Amino acid sequence: MKTIRKFFLGISALSLIVLIIGVTRGDSSLWQAAALALSVSLSIGIGAVPSLSNYQYTAWIITAVVAGMIYPAAFLKWGDFDLRNKWLILLVVQLVMFGMGIQMSLRDFTGLASTGKGVLIGLVCHFSIMPLMGLLLVKVFHFEAEIAAGIILIGSCSSGLASNVMVYIARANLVLSVTVTAMATLIAPFMTPLLMKLLAGTLIEIKFLNMMMEIIKIVIVPIGAALIHDYLKGASPKGWNTIRIISALGLFWLLALPFGLWNFLGESFSIEAMHSVEIFSFFAGAVLVGLIYHLATLKFEKLDDLMPYISMFGIVYFTTVTTAAGRDNLLQVGFLLFISSVIHNGAGYFFGYYLSRWFGLDKSSSRTVAFEVGLQNGGMASGLAGSMGKLGTVGLAAAVFSPWMNISGSILANYWRKQALKEEAENLLNESKPTLVTSSKVIES
Repeated sequence: MKTIRKFFLGISALSLIVLIIGVTRGDSSLWQAAALALSVSLSIGIGAVPSLSNYQYTAWIITAVVAGMIYPAAFLKWGDFDLRNKWLILLVVQLVMFGMGIQMSLRDFTGLASTGKGVLIGLVCHFSIMPLMGLLLVKVFHFEAEIAAGIILIGSCSSGLASNVMVYIARANLVLSVTVTAMATLIAPFMTPLLMKLLAGTLIEIKFLNMMMEIIKIVIVPIGAALIHDYLKGASPKGWNTIRIISALGLFWLLALPFGLWNFLGESFSIEAMHSVEIFSFFAGAVLVGLIYHLATLKFEKLDDLMPYISMFGIVYFTTVTTAAGRDNLLQVGFLLFISSVIHNGAGYFFGYYLSRWFGLDKSSSRTVAFEVGLQNGGMASGLAGSMGKLGTVGLAAAVFSPWMNISGSILANYWRKQALKEEAENLLNESKPTLVTSSKVIES
């Protein structure tokens, strides 16, 4: 595998030469093809360099942006099929969230008792600093209304599992990180629409109930399916039977919907009540998917290990489509969006850390809160933009912010890891000093 990666590093060097030639000659067809080849080959070859291997996922996100910018038409429609179809985007985002949910566990929600203060600080900081910072950036840079709403949107979303990975690398408080992520995910269906209504309601139309339902479908439902899988790992026979019965009833319900049940309910219930029926149907499907997936893992033991890669593919997909849809806007405001992403992300780290220290958390927990505040769930933001039919405007911030969050998070995590190792070594040395003093006194006597 390493030999293949080195081969692609060689291809990237050749692509760079062709790119320079194409730019020098003004041959757009040549330099565009070379730029995409350079990006793809670097994304594969970067894994051969140990110090850069952690950035391979980020490299693929950048490749998605390059592809969408250079060949937008190729990622908007295939024949008559629109790649921006809201149901397709929903399905892809749900797949991404399911893959993320596989990395979660029901035990993640039990850390609240031991980390209550840290969780409260993390949640308050996350749902105040980031949306307000987004609003400030919108006021300073005067973005177009829908693009501005996208910046506030990504600031109002919950933290993603990327924060857990960064906390793990940084040797910070992983229990606190996982708990904050879990709790932020649970309250996002209420907090995100509320913040969007308050801060972005004058920019675009925000339907609180509709957005709440979309977040439940995008985030809660697929993670719920993943947690069904986690539950079945250690379920008792009684628990298994309960899930089987619920799944059977759910399957019956889902099969009945297209054969007149949905129309019957639509004529009998109000629009608000039908929202509840829709969400109930999604949760019925979630239980069924969780059971089927768990049964699949019993035959294919490495399926759980493959899911993060499937999630990665999904993120690359909607990043490419979002970039292609918003290419013209990106050419106008792409640089300002990037600057905004750096400021927004940096503010999350800075205020997350120092406010946590001010409230009395230790360094390890404060570093954790910094990651939980600074790293947003870009997939959730893209999914909501897709559900609004505004992927090329509201979704642009997520496409620009996500790559930078991965780069900055990796850099900060590796820096704090070195700090943590140094602190651990100093603590170990300090703990051993009294023993050495005692031993020397015994020898003297």
